[in-house]
Amino acid sequence: MPLDRTAAWTLVCEWTQSESLRKHMLAVETAMRAYARKFGADEEAWAVAGLLHDFDYERFPNDAHSATEEHPSAGVRHLRGLGVSEEICDAIMGHAEYTGAPRTTPMAKTLFAVDELCGLVTAATYVRPSKSILDLEPSSVRKKMKDKGFARGVSREDITRGAEELGVELDAHIAFVVEALKANATALGLAGS
Repeated sequence: MPLDRTAAWTLVCEWTQSESLRKHMLAVETAMRAYARKFGADEEAWAVAGLLHDFDYERFPNDAHSATEEHPSAGVRHLRGLGVSEEICDAIMGHAEYTGAPRTTPMAKTLFAVDELCGLVTAATYVRPSKSILDLEPSSVRKKMKDKGFARGVSREDITRGAEELGVELDAHIAFVVEALKANATALGLAGS
């Protein structure tokens, strides 16, 4: 039986204490759900993949970037034990470039494409005077992307490669993700003060 969204969220909360990491997973879930809708794919499965992609990160941070140990491999082994679909497990493995897992499905390509971008959009929102995504323009995100000193932990290469693999133009991809996150701003803590 596949993990539904409620069970996935319970797992996230059991394994992840960091509020900011939980919000990141919610942001990726939101972007995945929006792209699933756009592509006519299984919205719930894509949302669950986005929600669970980093659920094991606190327990198994993988500073060594091992392809087989710690994040995301440890989490995927746990998910497989729970009967989570191979499509979701493969997408989660593929979101971490260092695993070498091929991204062959639209779900896997989309998860890789939105993960780092959600981090950059969130960071760009936090430095706005309003602290709100509701007045964030995609051009501001693009400008922040060019600033190598801003949100240093966000891989610009992954964002660019993700859009290419997804077959979408980078500026359109950024705009799509910004709009998706705006629609869920309150739940993501991005509605401002």
